Amino acid sequence: MTTQSNKLPTISGQRVYEGRFFDRTPQCLAAGKLTGMGQSTEQCLRPKDERPPSPETVRKFRATFRPDAGQMRIFYGTAYDPQRQWAVEMTHGVNTEPTTSLKQIVNPDPKTFFQQRKIDRDENIYLSHNRAPLGRSYDQRPGLPKCLDPETFTFGLPTEMEVGAGGLINPNKNYEQVFREATEGHDLYVKSHADYYPRERVNRSYSSPNFHPQKRYGLPTPHCNDGKKAKETLMWLQETQADKATKFVNKRLEDFKEKFQPQLGKVLDPIKDTMNVPPDHTFGALHHPDPYGAGDVIHNRKPDNILRGKESQRAVVAAIRQQLKKLNYYHFNNLLEAFRFYDQDGKGKITLSNLHNVCVKYRLPVDFDMLEKVLDYCDVDKDGMINYIEFCNFLNWKDKMPTGLDELGPPPMMIGTDYLQRKGPPEKLIAEADLIAKTPQTTELTTRVLEKQIDFNVGNHSTSNAMYNAVIGPGGINSRSFRTYGVPSVRSDLRAPKIKRIHDRINYGDESYVYGLMSPSIFSQRGVFERDLLQPRTFEEIKSIFTNIGVRMTGEDMDKAYKMAAQGHPKGHVSVESFRNLLDDIQVQQIKAGVHPMALGEAQLF
Repeated sequence: MTTQSNKLPTISGQRVYEGRFFDRTPQCLAAGKLTGMGQSTEQCLRPKDERPPSPETVRKFRATFRPDAGQMRIFYGTAYDPQRQWAVEMTHGVNTEPTTSLKQIVNPDPKTFFQQRKIDRDENIYLSHNRAPLGRSYDQRPGLPKCLDPETFTFGLPTEMEVGAGGLINPNKNYEQVFREATEGHDLYVKSHADYYPRERVNRSYSSPNFHPQKRYGLPTPHCNDGKKAKETLMWLQETQADKATKFVNKRLEDFKEKFQPQLGKVLDPIKDTMNVPPDHTFGALHHPDPYGAGDVIHNRKPDNILRGKESQRAVVAAIRQQLKKLNYYHFNNLLEAFRFYDQDGKGKITLSNLHNVCVKYRLPVDFDMLEKVLDYCDVDKDGMINYIEFCNFLNWKDKMPTGLDELGPPPMMIGTDYLQRKGPPEKLIAEADLIAKTPQTTELTTRVLEKQIDFNVGNHSTSNAMYNAVIGPGGINSRSFRTYGVPSVRSDLRAPKIKRIHDRINYGDESYVYGLMSPSIFSQRGVFERDLLQPRTFEEIKSIFTNIGVRMTGEDMDKAYKMAAQGHPKGHVSVESFRNLLDDIQVQQIKAGVHPMALGEAQLF
């Protein structure tokens, strides 16, 4: 049922849209505005405005900021100006009348006889007019001597005509005569006038024997053939100086920027001018420092072993150790001699009493407690004494001093420091495994480097962030078993095309991942990718590939290696990567057995 308000409007008892279409939903209102029939187009485009008219003041301001369509923008100060209606045709200023036209100036009117006589009378008052009137030259006869005949007397000497203008411009002389006449008095002219020919070298009259006028001195002026310096050449000097000059800025604007804009290395504090506090004032509650530090928490130290407050003690221990290293370096020739000086008992190890006696001889005023700290720092194996390896690593510079082990005779690692006093077999001074070569190029031996941990409470410390997706080293957390979110970007239901177009952005699973893009292999740089190395290949393909890269093998060895590589795969497939790994393993076994040319015994023969 439709209500009275939902019914369509009627005109003269007939509905507006009756007979035009069939209304399938008479209970719903029609969208849009319903207008009666019989109205004109102007009434539709310009409906009757029943709103109250705007005041005159409002319309004046509206015409200034938001005029009606098709109307000009009028300033509200001149909205009701009575002069505005004819201001378009108004001309300001005084209208001047022309006095003399161009025609009269070019072709003036002829003067009458009376006008000419009047002008001559006005000009006669000037002395220049009396001496040299218009059209006549100045008469100088009144000033000449009386005995001088102005008609026949001439001043100056008569010149005889030798050659004409052609002879002066193009004389009848050869090149040698012209050059000799031109340069005959040039030196005297240069000395009197200080002037030279164009492009002539200036004579500075240098008396130095090393100076030669034909040499060139100084550095060549830099220039650019591509025209980069053309801008600097075309610019005036004041323009370039204006660019380098100090820019004038508004002080008020710069003070505002300095106050309300962040400055590099300064804290932004807009209200610092209103805070009447001293510069060293600190806001907030003052907390006492915790005796534990970050390092103590990480290493799980006990309260009696914390490092907070022991910085001065650790500095003193480091200074004592550094002083002992300097004394050992300057007083002894090698490490063995310095160690014997400390090991006065001949035990092969340095005790606390030996270390104290050496400090007394060196006149180092060190307390016994500090020496215990030094001994605890140098003692890595915690046996209460310092052996030869610990002495070389912590109390001396083993890389800057010779070891001195060659003086004991071979093998030096089986001879102790007390072999002269004892009758029994000598003790070991240093094990054979603790001796390494100083450099790969020399055969000189030195002790190995000892790594001393800060604390024994922590082993292999690592953060959880370093364990996720770890690529190098064990202990990493594999994130492949984690739950994944989102839509996968690789489509497994599509087959990769043989030729991929540029506009094709679909990942078919044959592209590299992030690690491959960040660390590409040397094969990918040559156009060979991982799928090419892992693809199963036949015996002929493997033989052709490795023969082309320079691997020389007989047919029997190649067949044997191919069968060994096929045994390592469940399906018997052999790829380039598996065959290369097999050849590497065979080469390593030959080097260890001593049958490969790269083995140590064969290398010494060559």
